[in-house]
Amino acid sequence: MIRTAHRTAPRCFERVVVVYNPRSTGDGPGNAHELREQLSRRLRGTAVELAGTRHPGHAEELAEQAVSEHPATLVVSASGDGGYHEVVNGIVRARRLRPGAGACAVLASGNANDHARAVQDRPLVDAIVAGRVSRMDLLEVLVDGREPRYAHSYVGVGITPVVAAELNRHDLDALTEGLLAARAFWRHRPLTITHDGRRVELDSLVFANIDRMAKYATLSRGSSPTDGACEVLLIPHRGRLELLASLLRVVRGRHAVTSSSEPYAFRTTTPAPLQMDGEVHQVDAGAGVVVSCAAGAMTVVR
Repeated sequence: MIRTAHRTAPRCFERVVVVYNPRSTGDGPGNAHELREQLSRRLRGTAVELAGTRHPGHAEELAEQAVSEHPATLVVSASGDGGYHEVVNGIVRARRLRPGAGACAVLASGNANDHARAVQDRPLVDAIVAGRVSRMDLLEVLVDGREPRYAHSYVGVGITPVVAAELNRHDLDALTEGLLAARAFWRHRPLTITHDGRRVELDSLVFANIDRMAKYATLSRGSSPTDGACEVLLIPHRGRLELLASLLRVVRGRHAVTSSSEPYAFRTTTPAPLQMDGEVHQVDAGAGVVVSCAAGAMTVVR
């Protein structure tokens, strides 16, 4: 749970926009409608709207538009980590013209709800009614100096995004998740990057803003998305048995991590999948990547 939150005064929102995927097979549509009904009863005089997405990336567009139109807007993502990733980036884009505008929250409604599990300690509707807000760090990702992307929970290269890509392609139950993760493990090949002028062969490199990921892995029991630093976990390549042992240590929360507030820059030597909050993006060979902690960059309700 968040332990060192940068609290601000309770906030009253002029508008709440709940973004959801109407074609989702999960709980998103139902949760979105239920939240609107609850807030309409408990926040009389506050406009509560539903905004359904139509295509990938649309949640980002909807969030940017909502905050650009009305700075005192709370955007709630009724989704998993991927949908929330889009909403966060939409608000960041809106803030370039309206600094400090908007706030966001996630209503856990997907297969991957790592962020909600890590930071929410009471029902979201109660937190919204109370206007309970804090400033949350984000992970800023720059690839070849292009427009940055922001992750609310974690960024990873290596086996982490390979497994995520397998899981994201299937309807999952516990057995299917286990089989897919095992298949991805045996197909995995190490990744080579250059960092600080030297070549590093690794199996996984993760930058985390929360203390857990992928439902089962505990990254650091002392990390917080409000401490101005991210946790860096690097698993060097030493063979499959050592990789398996390292993954078991991660699951148990016993793998070494480094807390850092400094940017981490590296360059890929081959094409590589880069994972941000469960969403996988392909990075070209020779790409320069910089991951840094944007301290207190987002206002959140929790």
